[in-house]
Amino acid sequence: MNTLPPLPAKPESRDLPLPDDISRLEDAVRHLPEEYQSKIVPYLEQVVLRTKRRQNTMTLLQEAFAQLRLDMKYLIFDLEATTHERDMYRTS
Repeated sequence: MNTLPPLPAKPESRDLPLPDDISRLEDAVRHLPEEYQSKIVPYLEQVVLRTKRRQNTMTLLQEAFAQLRLDMKYLIFDLEATTHERDMYRTS
């Protein structure tokens, strides 16, 4: 009978996959005797949690930079259009 808390669940399809070394570590801990698992599982859960947070932060940063690049393109386009309109107005 296993009285230990369950190991962190494998990532769902919408989650980013854990790095290979973390996945291998999870598999190795699953095969340890219960006495060792009980000592290691809390630390492993923290590692998995922090890894997922770091991945989420990186995803948010990448999305923010992509949005910033798009906003900059719109601003440059608007500036060029405004400059062109100003020049057209001055020549007429």
